[in-house]
Amino acid sequence: MKYSYDEVIQFVYEEDVKFIRLAFCDVFGKQKNISIMPDELERAFKYGIVFDASAIVGFGDEMNSDLLIHPDPETLSFLPWRPEHGKVVRMYSTITYPDGTPFECDTRSILINAVNKAKEEGYTFNFGAEQEFYLFKLDEKGKPSEETCDEAGYMDIAPDEKGENIRREICLTLEQMGIKPESSHHEEGPGQNEIDFKYSDALSAADNAMTFQTVVKTVASRNGMYADFSAKPIPGKPGNGFHINMSVKPDNDDTNMKLMMAGVLDKISDMTAFLNPTDNSYERFGEHKAPAYITWSSENRSQLVRIPAARGEYRRIELRSPDPTTNPYLAFALLIYAGLHGIKDNLEIPEEARFNLYKEGEEVLKNYKTLPKTRDKAVRIALESSFIREHIPMEILDIYSNER
Repeated sequence: MKYSYDEVIQFVYEEDVKFIRLAFCDVFGKQKNISIMPDELERAFKYGIVFDASAIVGFGDEMNSDLLIHPDPETLSFLPWRPEHGKVVRMYSTITYPDGTPFECDTRSILINAVNKAKEEGYTFNFGAEQEFYLFKLDEKGKPSEETCDEAGYMDIAPDEKGENIRREICLTLEQMGIKPESSHHEEGPGQNEIDFKYSDALSAADNAMTFQTVVKTVASRNGMYADFSAKPIPGKPGNGFHINMSVKPDNDDTNMKLMMAGVLDKISDMTAFLNPTDNSYERFGEHKAPAYITWSSENRSQLVRIPAARGEYRRIELRSPDPTTNPYLAFALLIYAGLHGIKDNLEIPEEARFNLYKEGEEVLKNYKTLPKTRDKAVRIALESSFIREHIPMEILDIYSNER
């Protein structure tokens, strides 16, 4: 349910809410929040809440340290793991300067601008998220160990796999927060899990992706586990993907979907520094169903982009290169702009690669471009890209070039 300003005020007082978390994220997608009391809520909606931006990477220095958080009432949600008496709620927020000017490094606002641009052009993009994570046991000091919760494999069941109850608790918690998972299962790696969501509008999908990681980490910790979303937690084992399902309306008998896919394929190298922002991200490419080449095919999981076997409203493309360390607001914004590029410029999709890329020889593979093999290479491509400079503020590009 999406709430209005007045409904939030009423809800807080009727439901004995004592703390309101105003959530946002840094440029890398790490969630932050500040808690306020109910008496401060009206001020938050009217003026915003000031915070010290100089303490957050990329948000300014001591000379320009004041920024304001403005809660989005439509994102109100309980935090079910907090006490029943003196409840805690959360709202996602946008960020401005004290004079009301939008803060250029607020990645949620960047996605909002992309959604609005698409709407002006007559298009709506929807996204579905598939995030994988490993569960590691905590040691006697409460720190993550190197021991996974089990040694099970793909879609195994109890007693071999030990994550079933944790996935169940995660799904039930998400449902309480208004987020409905589609499916969950054990993945290929030891202690590796996946939970998938039905598609939604871009902003809700990005907010839900942020909520998902928070819920997974919270539930895992309550069960004596550590949830690891890094791209390659264990050398030689499957990496964690953030497979992004994407569709566009109107689709005009799949024409716009193909043009959208052509735009994504055309700009994927430019975007990779943001879809795969850590050095560890590049250790995943080319292994265990993670892509290495810029190719596409129907259903084929060895490709960068595949078209799943789905019909009607579930028809979509699946991009398989991103990993869960990406900032979903930046990722979805760039994919919208790439999709619009393909549609407006009437790009042709490359020839379908109907073979298993992991089994083909060099004579075939040499005909295909590869994804950047290192973060440094991805950053260099981004710095030289007019597409990235048009859609990503220079302040964020500088941070991605110098951090991590």
